[in-house]
Amino acid sequence: MTNLKYMQAKFLISAEKLSQCPDYTLPEYPLLGRSNVGKSSFINALANNKKLAKTSNTPGKTRLINFFNFSDKFMIADLPGYGYAKVSKEAQNRWQKYLEEYLLERKQIKSLIQLIDGRHEIQKNDYQMREWVAAYNLPVMTIVTKMDYVPHSKTLNVVNYVKKEFGGDVLPFSAVDNRYNEKILETLEY
Repeated sequence: MTNLKYMQAKFLISAEKLSQCPDYTLPEYPLLGRSNVGKSSFINALANNKKLAKTSNTPGKTRLINFFNFSDKFMIADLPGYGYAKVSKEAQNRWQKYLEEYLLERKQIKSLIQLIDGRHEIQKNDYQMREWVAAYNLPVMTIVTKMDYVPHSKTLNVVNYVKKEFGGDVLPFSAVDNRYNEKILETLEY
C-alpha cells in the first residue's frame, strides 16, 4: 500500500470521446455521479492536492472525461455528472453517446465508481445509472460522499442503507476529513 503522503497525482488529459483517451495500461476507475456529488473533491482528497481537479458550486461544469494518474498505480477518470447541466438536449445526447462508448469499450477500466451523496436519500437518477451499469454487467463499487455532513452516530446507518439498495462494496468518504482515504486507496491499488 502506497503511503498516502507519497501518492503523487497529476492531471493527464481531457477527452471528449473514446478515440481521444490516453493510451496506457494502468487500471482505470471512471467516476459516475450526479452533478455536485463531489467527484472533483474526491480526486483532490485522494491526491492530497486541493487544486488538482477543479471544483465548482455550479452543477454541470465538467463536460469532458478528465484523466488523473495516481503514482503510475492507477488512473481516475472524472466524467460529466448526470442529472443537471445547463446545456442543450443535443449536447446532452452527444455526451451520453460518447460516455456509453467509453464505459462499454474502454479496456483499461477495472471498475466503475459510483458516488452517492450521503446527506440525502438515493436519487432517481442514481438508481437509473445503477440499473444501466447492471444491465451491462459492469464492475462497480460505491463511495458515499459528504460524510463530514453526516453525524458520526449515523455514518454506519447511511453506509448500510446504500449497501442494502445497491449491494457490493460501499465505502464512506469525506473531503474534509481524510480518515477514509487510506481504505479507498487500498481498494483502488488492490
